Amino acid sequence: MRHRERTAAMFKALGDPVRLRRFSAVASHQGGEACVCDISDARVSQPTVSHHLKKLKEAGLLTSDRRGTWVYYRVEPSVMAAMGRTLAT
Repeated sequence: MRHRERTAAMFKALGDPVRLRRFSAVASHQGGEACVCDISDARVSQPTVSHHLKKLKEAGLLTSDRRGTWVYYRVEPSVMAAMGRTLAT
């Protein structure tokens, strides 16, 4: 996938308000990573949160690791810099 297409996919994924909140929760979480259990939202069911996190991962915004029964997410290291460069041009 070319750079512009990948960037468009990232911004499209962030266009959903639930995904934007989840991305922000992961990005701002202490230690740079967050467990699904730490960023669940009373307004959104846990399966829905997991679905949106999966979409963010598919768009290249997050990476994840499974530890026991929980999945921990972190922002893909190159994402913030790439977004900043895109918005600056």
